[in-house]
Amino acid sequence: MARIKVLDKYFEPCIANDKIQQRVAELGTAISKDYEGLNPLFLGILNGSFIFASDLFRNISVPAEISFIKLVSYKGTTSTGNVITSIGLEEQVTGRHIIITEDIIDTGKTLSSFLPQLMSQQPASVKIACFLSKPTARQFDVQPDYCGFAIPDDFVVGYGLDYDGFGRNYPDLYVLCSPQ
Repeated sequence: MARIKVLDKYFEPCIANDKIQQRVAELGTAISKDYEGLNPLFLGILNGSFIFASDLFRNISVPAEISFIKLVSYKGTTSTGNVITSIGLEEQVTGRHIIITEDIIDTGKTLSSFLPQLMSQQPASVKIACFLSKPTARQFDVQPDYCGFAIPDDFVVGYGLDYDGFGRNYPDLYVLCSPQ
């Protein structure tokens, strides 16, 4: 893995795709065991989670469904603090077991804004599966039930995560570094 440039920023390798795929398979096994006989609905948060949600879903061995919603809170390399729902939930969730798939949980603002809306529809249960967690950045009480990797409060791209819309396509994860 070599250093990359995305727009005007440089990123160095952080987590290789083979390690990512191994961890996602482990999460899929754990979730499949926990949801045996429950037909869960995976709810992916777009845009960032689409790759993680897809890979995770392919590792689920129990009957399950998947859908997506779009919640937006980032511009550039920082969170705006505002969460906008630009594509809403169309599936009936009342009485369903929901597994939210999120690319990254940093401050927790996005999910803390969305969870009350979801809970008002009375699902049977709600759990969170995230690719990345930044515990030191957490400002809201949102904790993942299934987590791929805990990372420091650094800006990352790749494996679905972006910088102003670019960099999602890299299969590995990269962390922001100095231009030298």
